Amino acid sequence: MPTKAPGSAGIPQPPADFDLPLTRLIGRASATGIEKHLGLTTVGELLGHFPRRYLNRGELTAIDEVPLNEDVTILARVLSVSTRSMRARKGTLTDVVITDDSGGLSSLKISFFNAWKAQKELRPGALALFSGKVTVYNGARSLTNPDFMLLPDDELAGHEAQFQAQRPVPIYPATAKLPSWKIQHIIETVLAAVDFTGLADPLPDFVADRERLPGLEESYRFIHQPATPEDWQRARDRFRYQEALVLQTALARRRAQTAAEEATARRGAPDGVLAEFDAALPFELTKGQQSVGDVLARELAADHPMNRLLQGEVGSGKTVVALRAMLQVIDSGGQAALLAPTEVLAAQHYQSICSILGPLAEGGMLGGSLLGTQVTLLTGSMPAPARKRALLDAASGTAGIVIGTHALLSENVQFFDLGLIVVDEQHRFGVEQRDALRGKASKPPHLLVMTATPIPRTVAMTVFGDLETSVLSELPAGRAPISTHVVGLMEHPAWVQRIWSRAREEIDADHQVYVVCPKIGTDDDGLAYLEPLTEPESVIEPAP
Repeated sequence: MPTKAPGSAGIPQPPADFDLPLTRLIGRASATGIEKHLGLTTVGELLGHFPRRYLNRGELTAIDEVPLNEDVTILARVLSVSTRSMRARKGTLTDVVITDDSGGLSSLKISFFNAWKAQKELRPGALALFSGKVTVYNGARSLTNPDFMLLPDDELAGHEAQFQAQRPVPIYPATAKLPSWKIQHIIETVLAAVDFTGLADPLPDFVADRERLPGLEESYRFIHQPATPEDWQRARDRFRYQEALVLQTALARRRAQTAAEEATARRGAPDGVLAEFDAALPFELTKGQQSVGDVLARELAADHPMNRLLQGEVGSGKTVVALRAMLQVIDSGGQAALLAPTEVLAAQHYQSICSILGPLAEGGMLGGSLLGTQVTLLTGSMPAPARKRALLDAASGTAGIVIGTHALLSENVQFFDLGLIVVDEQHRFGVEQRDALRGKASKPPHLLVMTATPIPRTVAMTVFGDLETSVLSELPAGRAPISTHVVGLMEHPAWVQRIWSRAREEIDADHQVYVVCPKIGTDDDGLAYLEPLTEPESVIEPAP
């Protein structure tokens, strides 16, 4: 039976051999090369470096499909070999033509400089792996000084070699300095030396038997040293199942730990700010918004933290649902924080929430509602006085709703009583960032994360498995469907003028135009805000 480390609460622990540095099994030179080119330092990491694909020795690489200027591994047959002296300098040049036996553009010229090994080993008809970068020279594709390895071929060798010729060839993620077969040789050396007897199998025996999956040691050997295609396919299926099971187990533990935490129940008030907000709404909530709102209300009223993912396309009304949850928390004496990925989006949320709340966002201010609260914006680029004022509003509890970017995660940000965290565009934030904000509450706060990205159920289980999921699948009444058009400006650069004239038409019809500008990076450095060139009513505005 697999062993488990003491105090591990039933979680399988890797065996000692898997934690060993590679230098113990393959020597310092080989281990240094593996670390330098692949970033792997332990036995377990190396054995977890699985092949990306397998070659059938009877199926040569289609040479005309080999990409240019990329490190590739080609399985091909030698067509011809010729060696000549170089004219401009001393030495020899060996030209080898390889083929995939398909005819047409199936040959490729390889050049070796002063390569006695290539002259000696590469003979017409030989089968070999070639690793290098294909380039174009004098109008023809070529490969210069590649690494190569001869393979046994049933046309050229005896019985044992014929058996070897049927084995799939594993092709590993490799580099120019460390070709696939060198990685394969090192892994075979490690497999011969590692002790699997203490390996704790993450899959229980009854699960492996039920799913007809090979054992763990057998799977490592199948994935790296398959005798048949069925071997590596069975090993791949086993490791896929194992990875999914381990991930789901970890997420289940996280859900259980969260459910066991004690949170402050936020039951709201029948005549509070939420009731006044609902009474002032100029539209009716959709059935989906009402249903999700009821779920959130129940979970907020519980004495353990809510952890929920809300999916809904742009315009489905996620913000209103989230705002009603925030107001329920405020009615219970707590605060809500809304975390947005960019300053632009944070500012849009701030303006949108202030606008829809109206006097309810001006609590304690002249003209504000007596039942209202205050909404504060906190971003990294705010002037120092405004930032200090926002920090004070959050820490004193004056602001019931605090909207911000990653600046909310700063150590100097404090809350009076943080009861609910709302995260917009969840895929832009990790679990660690969520937890950093959760740590600012005296008790574990409730959590609502939102995304407009459609997430298939299987992906949601994998990425957001620690969250319960709700979906807004309908648009509010009166919302026109959104038309999306792809404009090929690379092929038709003159069409850019038509884009803006088309935008002008929509604006003249009292519609809005949403312009999306791609940006690479994780912060807002370098964002430029342009003053409108025309009258305010003609500015192209983002949709709320």
